[in-house]
Amino acid sequence: MPKTVDAGDRRHAPGRALWLLGPAMVAGVAYLDPGNVASNMTAGAAFGYLLVWVVVLGNVMAWLIQYLSAKLGIVTGESLPQVLGRRIRRPWARRAYWLQAELVAMATDVAEVIGGAVALYLLFGVPLLWGGAITGVVSMGLLLVQTRRGARAFETVLIGLLVVIAVGFSFGLFFAPPAADGVIGGLVPRFEGTESVLLAASILGATIMPHAIYAHSALARDRFAPTVGIEAASVLAPSAAASSRPSSDATASGPRLPDADTASRPSTWATAPTAAEADATVAAHSRLEQARGISTPRLLRATRWDVTIALAVAGTVNLAILLLAAANLAGVDGTDSLEGAYAALRDGLGPLVATLFAVGLLASGLASTSVGAYAGAEIMHGLLHARIPLMVRRLVTLVPALVILALGVDPTLALVLSQVVLSFGIPFALVPLVVLTARATVLGAYRNRILTTVAGVVASVFLITLNVALLWLVFTGG
Repeated sequence: MPKTVDAGDRRHAPGRALWLLGPAMVAGVAYLDPGNVASNMTAGAAFGYLLVWVVVLGNVMAWLIQYLSAKLGIVTGESLPQVLGRRIRRPWARRAYWLQAELVAMATDVAEVIGGAVALYLLFGVPLLWGGAITGVVSMGLLLVQTRRGARAFETVLIGLLVVIAVGFSFGLFFAPPAADGVIGGLVPRFEGTESVLLAASILGATIMPHAIYAHSALARDRFAPTVGIEAASVLAPSAAASSRPSSDATASGPRLPDADTASRPSTWATAPTAAEADATVAAHSRLEQARGISTPRLLRATRWDVTIALAVAGTVNLAILLLAAANLAGVDGTDSLEGAYAALRDGLGPLVATLFAVGLLASGLASTSVGAYAGAEIMHGLLHARIPLMVRRLVTLVPALVILALGVDPTLALVLSQVVLSFGIPFALVPLVVLTARATVLGAYRNRILTTVAGVVASVFLITLNVALLWLVFTGG
């Protein structure tokens, strides 16, 4: 478990409200990975301002999804993979779920390493294979910050990279701002042919990614983890958490969670909680809140601000990428690849804008691959109940990206195919998240309100439908 500040330190920490911010900023890095850059640049160059509304809509839906993920981690003290690991009782089903989540995380990592490799090639002429290896090594250094210095230091480094990303991708707009009427017109939902539907699905697939959902719940859990009393507040199966500790735990520095075997039975997916289940959930939340030394409502209020700020930054930068391409690359040949977009920016707006774009792409690859490795490790720990060092995890997931680069596969094609793989994983992350956060046996008094659940269902159906359309268009060549 990463280092955390104990409850006493939190009460006296300067800028207490500011201290509560951060996890969403790290999760928000996943919304600015090289896949986003490729999708938004291509959409702007091919269709101008047509798909502005897709970026805005994706950001609105992302706010709801990321908040629900963070809420689950805060209220239960567990990540989404941990919660699912407790509720999926059959080992084969749990392993199958892990396999698809693992493949999605690896596909994400492929895109991010390739993005970093392309950036190093554009900036310094480094061969793609060596660029991928350098990206992997640097990301290991970022992960060492997380394992050695804790969640707060990790957040600080990634927020710094987020600033670099924002400047790099937005700078060109100061030299060539978009047309106001074009931006306003792009807010009207519409498509122009099959290719625009494909790009819209690609934008949403690159924006709302499964690993970001898994990661945010774990980031919120780690950041606000209690350092005294209990290891976790397992609302779904408090008895399992309690029984995993020695009997002397009752006399240790903190109290035990109450037993509630009935809280973990499968029927709680579809039935209202019994009185015993409700009491166990309330007791578990109370114990976790006491161990933290800060109220859950306060954490949730801060999280709403955290998610709002993070996605405002991510959404603005994604929109800036599309607008930069729409205003300056529309109709220019070769802009369907990152290398082509870089060359077009260099020729049209000058080397400074193009260089800053490449620097932003490099920061994007480095930051997002670190978040992806963190998410992958959490997926394995939560679903297989096995924990491997982040460094080992980083090495294992680096291999597929290096193999692809060594084989000479076109980087842009690899990015597109990685988004296709991500499309398979969207339902497996979204549907359980909405269901679990609506359950009183999971979140108790903090469960979703009816309108929130309806909004989550609508967003899930819309995203799943578009991703199915993406898969259909890719495989049929439509």
